[in-house]
Amino acid sequence: MKNLNMFCISLEPKHYKLIRSLEYAAVGLGEKKFDNSWFADKTGNNISHKNKNYGEYTFHYWIWKNYLDKLDDNKWIGFCQYRKFWSLKNYDKNDININNLNNLVLKEIPSEFEKYDSILGKPMYVNQWRTMKFLKTAKKIFLKNPFLLFNKEKRNLNFHFDWMHGFNNLSNAIDLLDEENRNDFSQFVNKEVSFNPHNMIICKSKFKLKKYYEVLFPWLEKCEKLFGFDNLKGYGKIRIYGFLAERFMSYWFKKNTKYTTLPIIFYDIRKDIN
Repeated sequence: MKNLNMFCISLEPKHYKLIRSLEYAAVGLGEKKFDNSWFADKTGNNISHKNKNYGEYTFHYWIWKNYLDKLDDNKWIGFCQYRKFWSLKNYDKNDININNLNNLVLKEIPSEFEKYDSILGKPMYVNQWRTMKFLKTAKKIFLKNPFLLFNKEKRNLNFHFDWMHGFNNLSNAIDLLDEENRNDFSQFVNKEVSFNPHNMIICKSKFKLKKYYEVLFPWLEKCEKLFGFDNLKGYGKIRIYGFLAERFMSYWFKKNTKYTTLPIIFYDIRKDIN
C-alpha cells in the first residue's frame, strides 16, 4: 500500500483522467464545473469565494475544516498542481513530456524519509537576479536603501516581497501575527534570502498540518482587514494572501518540524489537455 495521499489541484475538468493515472486525488478549483468525482472547495465549511485572492489555499481551508480528520493517520499528506509536481530527482523541463510524466513524479515516500516530519520544495533564492533587473522595477526601494545595490545578502525575503507584492505589505501583515510567531517570522524574512516555493508541502502528520492551519488562517483573516479585496491591482497584489502563506509556510515548517526537501519539477499538462 502506498504511504502517500497526494492532492493535485487543477482548474480544468478535462485533467481528471491524467491526474488519476498518476494515482493522485484530483482537486478542482476555480469557476468551471467539476463533477462529484473531484475534491473541491465549494461544499461544507468553505471560503471558495476567495479563490481569486487565496489561490490553492481555499482548498487547504476546505480540507482543514471538512476532511483532515478523515485522512489515514499512517499516510503522508501532499499537495501539488497541474503544472508543478514532486519528484525524487530534478529534471529539466525540456526532458519532461506527457509520456514520461507518470514515471517521474513522486508516488511514494521512501523509507529513509521516515525520520522527517515534513518535506518542502528545494529553496528558491531571491537575491540572485542581476541588479539591473531590480533597478528597472524597484527604484523606490533602492532609493530608500542604496546599500541594497552592493550587498546581495541584504536582498532578503522582505525586500523581495516589497518588490513583488507592495512596499511594507509583508511587514504590516507580520504585525498582525500572534505573539508566538510575530518576532520569529519577522527575523526569518529579514534574514533569509530563500524560501520553499509554490505553496507545496508534504506532511507526515495531519495533526501537525492542522496546527499550521490553526495559525495561518486566523492570520490571513486579519490581513483581509488590512488589504481587503476590491482595490488589489496586478497579480502580485490580487493573490497577496497566497503569497503571504507561501512565505509563512517555509518559516512555520522549518521552525516546527524536522524537515527535508525534494525537487519540484515543471510540466504544464494544459499543453496536452485543454
